[in-house]
Amino acid sequence: MTETLPEGPAKQPTIREVALRAGVSPMTVSRTLAGGKNVRPDMQDRVLEAVAALGYHRNENARSLRPGHTSGLIGVAITNLGNPYYGNFALGVEEVAAQYGRRILLGNTGEDIARERLVITDFIGRQVEGLIVVPSGEDAAHLQPDALRETPLVLASRTVDGVPADSVVLDDVGGARRGTAALIQAGHTRIAYLGNVTSVFTGKRRFEGYCQALEEAGIPVDLGIVRRGQQDVDTASAAMIELLGADSPPTAVFSANNRNTIGAIRALAGRMTGEGRSTLPAIVSFDDFELAELMPMPVTVVMHDPRELGRQAARLLFDRLLERPDGAPRSVEMPTPLRVARD
Repeated sequence: MTETLPEGPAKQPTIREVALRAGVSPMTVSRTLAGGKNVRPDMQDRVLEAVAALGYHRNENARSLRPGHTSGLIGVAITNLGNPYYGNFALGVEEVAAQYGRRILLGNTGEDIARERLVITDFIGRQVEGLIVVPSGEDAAHLQPDALRETPLVLASRTVDGVPADSVVLDDVGGARRGTAALIQAGHTRIAYLGNVTSVFTGKRRFEGYCQALEEAGIPVDLGIVRRGQQDVDTASAAMIELLGADSPPTAVFSANNRNTIGAIRALAGRMTGEGRSTLPAIVSFDDFELAELMPMPVTVVMHDPRELGRQAARLLFDRLLERPDGAPRSVEMPTPLRVARD
């Protein structure tokens, strides 16, 4: 006899029901939800599809929560735990959460939508009171109110079309335009661009600002010196080396985030002394980075404070939790002034 799932379940689906729908064992479901170790990718996909279809969430706190009590937890999903930028962002969230007697759970998504779904599923299962998410892409299904069981959500640094949530972002377009314009005012016309993948919200906006500055100055955008797709220091360094080896290398670089900036500086390390120093391209970095002011070459920075970004996201969340449970989503845009390097 073939076992079937009950229609119209009146309660939270179980792991067994997810397993039946996916055609796998309950152990495979558990392993997938715990990170996917030793589970084939095709099986993970089947499990995740079943989880989404059934609306399953693990309830990690069911045994510890007493009736009438909340978890006291705020889930915070970031894209790169290895980037000090996001460490500072999390500190800002934690600072405000502590003022309200809450603790944070921190999850790393690695700019991967599938991992983001798992992290958020885990947070909801732990009955977090609210969520702060730096989204990894444009997939919106797992961020919808029904999928989150109406858990309040704040999107930070990036937004996702179709997700009705409060958000705090940076003036990405204006900051990138001002940074690129500073290079143009210094006499540069061949300005390279280093940025991350095109699906990232900030990457799109910062490239838009770069293009605006060039167009306003009557300089055509040369896609031959544009590199979009670097997510870490190593790939950014490789992209910079490629640009330096061109027949007509750029005389300046606009870098769209701190990982790209550090990669570019690493690629330039061998030129920072002697005669090579005179051929170094000028750099503008969107985001500050470690020891920026101690570099042997001037780096202009499009400034903002990631810790304040975290604080602002947390303030929006607690305002939604405690003061404004209903009402239209709000968006805050933080300024991005320039810190101009001096020779």
